[in-house]
Amino acid sequence: ALILPTDIFLTNNGGYPTLSRRHQRFVQACLGRGVHMIIAGEPCHPNAEGHLTYYQYVQHLYGKVPALSETEKFSSPYNDFLQAPLQPLQDNLESQTYETFEMDPVKYNAYENAVAKALEQRHPDKNKEVLLMVVGAGRGPLVHASRKAAQRTGHALRIYAVEKNPNAVVTLRNRVITDGWDNVTVISSDMRAWQGAGATERADIIVSELLGSFGDNELSPECLDGVQWLLKDGGISIPAKYTSYLAPMSSAKLWNDVKAHDTLKMFETAFVVKLCNVFLAADPKATFVFSHPNPDHPDRIDNRRETTLTFTATADATIHGFAGYFDSQLFDDVYISIHPKTHSPAMFSWFPIYFPLRQPFRVMAGDKITAHM
Repeated sequence: ALILPTDIFLTNNGGYPTLSRRHQRFVQACLGRGVHMIIAGEPCHPNAEGHLTYYQYVQHLYGKVPALSETEKFSSPYNDFLQAPLQPLQDNLESQTYETFEMDPVKYNAYENAVAKALEQRHPDKNKEVLLMVVGAGRGPLVHASRKAAQRTGHALRIYAVEKNPNAVVTLRNRVITDGWDNVTVISSDMRAWQGAGATERADIIVSELLGSFGDNELSPECLDGVQWLLKDGGISIPAKYTSYLAPMSSAKLWNDVKAHDTLKMFETAFVVKLCNVFLAADPKATFVFSHPNPDHPDRIDNRRETTLTFTATADATIHGFAGYFDSQLFDDVYISIHPKTHSPAMFSWFPIYFPLRQPFRVMAGDKITAHM
């Protein structure tokens, strides 16, 4: 809630309460996030009819809050709502989950641009066929994006779409027919265990969207390392690199939601959350980096990571856990990001991740916060 003392209101020409423009913008931003308003203090304006006049003014400001964008309409129900991360390797995703992700044009436009740049920069001979493999093809949005990229650049492209979910495979095979994907071959297999037709060929480009909210938390590096043998020497992986980030955060609401389950397991679970009413006590810091193709492949692949990060608190706060983010270089200068300062505008395929603490702790501005992960 936001407390608005009556004595911060100015008096307009009619003797009624009003707020300065800066205060108006701040209050409207809070109203847009669903913050409750509390009017405190005695009425102190000539024509104020008790506290009702102040509430009416706040209601007037609420009426001027800009309408939600389509992206905001989609994501607002998830604000500060705990969700378990998806496990696409372990579980077969439902059709509704695929449909939700396929609504994100920003991500697939970025992938299309990355594939187009890879074709133009690495394959100057447009008449020479390029072999591209989409691993974890789902219902085909990356296949569609890759075909559009080849149409833009004029390259001859042949595609293998590899998918383990039998329900998604049915959709892929149907799209081959209905969408005229004459250059696409669908492979029903776990990408790491693919054998038989096509598996003896080597790809010029491998495309995937296995990233999690912390970059590596949905087994992206392990899966991509597992198919690197399918890539030609000098071949391209899209994404090429991804970096995870961590920041100490304050959110009594999220911590209490975890505590309500009253089990230790919940405090040892990372949750996907559309962070809204939270406070970052310090800027996010880079945590882990993964690159593909893996330069250590196949001699010494080791995706174990550990690091110690030290943050300086920017204000007094109670730390309830850590917020996790990632950004990814798809190819060359094409990036996608959920980092607060570089977030890809209107992209909603990934929300941040929340690592709760068993016991919150208090810090003062300037205190050091150390996290070992």
